[in-house]
Amino acid sequence: MAGSLPVSPLAPGRFPDLPEIAGAEFASAQAGVRYAGRTDVMLVRLAPGSGIAGVFTRSATRSAPVLDCQAKLAAAADPGAGAAIIVNSGNSNAFTGRAGDGSVAAICEAVSAAAGVPASRVFTASTGVIGERLPHDRITARVGELVAGLRADAISGAAAAIMTTDTFPKGAGAVVETPAGAIRIAGIAKGSGMIAPDMATMLVYIFTDAKIAAPLLQGVLSDLTGTTFNAITVDGDTSTSDSLMLAATGCGGAEVNDLADATGRAFTGALHGVMRDLAQQVVRDGEGATKFVEVCVTGAESDADARRVAMAIANSPLVKTAIAGEDPNWGRVVMAVGKSGAAADRDRLSIRFGDILVAENGWVAESYREAAGAAYMKLPELRISVDLGLGAAAFTAWTCDLTHGYISINADYRS
Repeated sequence: MAGSLPVSPLAPGRFPDLPEIAGAEFASAQAGVRYAGRTDVMLVRLAPGSGIAGVFTRSATRSAPVLDCQAKLAAAADPGAGAAIIVNSGNSNAFTGRAGDGSVAAICEAVSAAAGVPASRVFTASTGVIGERLPHDRITARVGELVAGLRADAISGAAAAIMTTDTFPKGAGAVVETPAGAIRIAGIAKGSGMIAPDMATMLVYIFTDAKIAAPLLQGVLSDLTGTTFNAITVDGDTSTSDSLMLAATGCGGAEVNDLADATGRAFTGALHGVMRDLAQQVVRDGEGATKFVEVCVTGAESDADARRVAMAIANSPLVKTAIAGEDPNWGRVVMAVGKSGAAADRDRLSIRFGDILVAENGWVAESYREAAGAAYMKLPELRISVDLGLGAAAFTAWTCDLTHGYISINADYRS
């Protein structure tokens, strides 16, 4: 369905100019996995010595590619021979039994032979329809073409190749100066529906030219996922295929050995910014979305409670449909706080829409005027703030409204 839907009104103006990452090459091609005439497969080849980390869906029915990637990362294969990542859209290769495992093996072997990397360092991902066998021969037939077309400046084509119901390709990057030298980061993502934490229906690939050992890379990736990709939701559904991979090629000269020193802090801050940007782009492309919503919870007794409240608000169909209808129905926010399971006190709770104080001390604020709330809800970007008044913990989540467009897209998804 990529390309058949109107571009989200919340989309950025264009795909960003991303820094080239020394040691990473990209290519894309049309394999006809599900639709003819559409770019639907991408390949990345990484230089020898690249460190790789990953975070994946916790679904009990996760796909064959996810299981294979997890096994390979756990095995900690020698990085000296380089690595490759190959991704297709149109078919998720999920719930396909042993045939799915066979498809993964066939693709890895084809990439290994053509790209000159061991199969143990070839990572695959598939996104699209669940429960249909992957026609992997259509992908392997394009591997030679992909390898021949590898270029350092072709990341935008790779971003477009992994789209499904996305209405725009997603990219983000950063260049940060550190005591060890400049570090470049570039990332791409796909995702627009079946989006909920742990993780969401998304594929995310981020690359840096810094030299970072895989264990350190894994630690920083896991830590930052909690406040980025695991802080977004479109519809509350967790996918079988979510994959987030971070590769450090080590070809840029700078080296990160300690996340607590100046170089480590600069790198972590820049990486967090790229991850948050990509995560928010996924929400901005939420299926049928017309509003981008930030949900800020403060004053909770614990970090866990702050997260519970934020996600209860962000996932509530009643809150999301009220936003779609531009209705400042703060009672639905109260409902979501109450159902979250977190500690809450009616008389300490306060709610704001943007800078507008809506409710406090167990009742609507004396200064609140419905007309002001209604005018605020017409904006394309909204902030709902809730202070529980019980402690110092906070959490921020991002979501979108729930419109008729979401139903239409998913009712027609396989047609």
